Amino acid sequence: MDLKSSQRTGLSVLGLCFTFSLFGRGLQESFSVFLLPVSQSFGWDRSEVVSIYALTALCVGLSSPLIGRLFDRSGPRTVFAVGLTVLGLSLLATAYAEHLWQFQLALGLCFGFAVACIGNVPNALLLGRWFGKRLPTAMSILYSATGAGVLVMLPLAQLLIDHMAWRGAYRAFGIVALVLLVPVMILPWRAISAGSPHLDKLQKHDTIIEEGWTLLSAMRHHAFWALFGTFFFTAIGMFAISPQVVAYLVDVGFPPLQAATAWGFSGVVLLFGMLGVSWLDGVIGRRPSILISYSFSLAGIVMLWLLQWYPNYALLTGFVICFGSMIGSRGPLLSATAMKIFRGKRVGTIYGAITFGSGLGAALGSWSGGLLHDWTQSYNSLLTFALISVVIGMIPFLVVPALRQ
Repeated sequence: MDLKSSQRTGLSVLGLCFTFSLFGRGLQESFSVFLLPVSQSFGWDRSEVVSIYALTALCVGLSSPLIGRLFDRSGPRTVFAVGLTVLGLSLLATAYAEHLWQFQLALGLCFGFAVACIGNVPNALLLGRWFGKRLPTAMSILYSATGAGVLVMLPLAQLLIDHMAWRGAYRAFGIVALVLLVPVMILPWRAISAGSPHLDKLQKHDTIIEEGWTLLSAMRHHAFWALFGTFFFTAIGMFAISPQVVAYLVDVGFPPLQAATAWGFSGVVLLFGMLGVSWLDGVIGRRPSILISYSFSLAGIVMLWLLQWYPNYALLTGFVICFGSMIGSRGPLLSATAMKIFRGKRVGTIYGAITFGSGLGAALGSWSGGLLHDWTQSYNSLLTFALISVVIGMIPFLVVPALRQ
């Protein structure tokens, strides 16, 4: 395979990974649209309903090391096929659920495992075989799939709920997932899994800390825990807010479809945020680019807080731009850093263990956000909790040398 053919194949692989992430993460984030109709159907408290989302996020994190190891041993075809199968079945089961524990099992644990199977860990590992030094840019595009998924899936979910109720919407999404399994199974996975034949030549000139890492040796290195902590605390802050954004906007006076669409447009600005932060990393360095991304996130939280008293489109637009564009803007740089430092045969397991911090933080943040809302019957404590967590997540970029290189 010549260099141009390899580059074209790499772009096709990027498109495939983008599609997987868009579908999986878009469905995960569409929970914010289902939150109100599900809670109204059963009369559940906010914390009870949000516990479903928290279990999803927790299972995504818990599954990441396992999926990384499965990717190392069996390859991407197995991982993606298992993911789509479990995804479809879990959504169909949710459509017929009647009790909270059934939602927690189907839409929490099983759905979370499925999303992880088609999510950032296997996609990042696959892209690492094709993009080398351009991996941060490829990862930016991959992470922007979350925003594209929000843009597409949230309004779509709201439209389906309006026309066929929330059970019908889940049935439709489950059927689509199982149908997608057919074309995925016939893709040329041997060529896709092989990676670029030109990549090894380019990587010979790279300088890395060490090769031949194991999970235990990685866990003894400060970079592992710095990356884990950043994923963890940032996810707490961001996910304390995101599952309740649509409900929050409805509570302050915006119509449901308008609220879902507005939050869905965070997907448009997320792409620019991802690419912008990665571009700044190459121009002004890691520390200032990361600090800029965190300042945007903090400004977005403040604007969301102000919407309680000033529900206008200017503040709503500012929130969507500032908060939405930075939801995962740190992810590509963190992922590229992790895979460069811990490169080797076990990179999938190590990277999966690091991203467990994100899943754990997302679970803790979303669950805590629901509890804070129920305890205080207000969003003020929730937003304060989120703001403090995001600030803590920023600290490793200020003090850990490995994250500033």
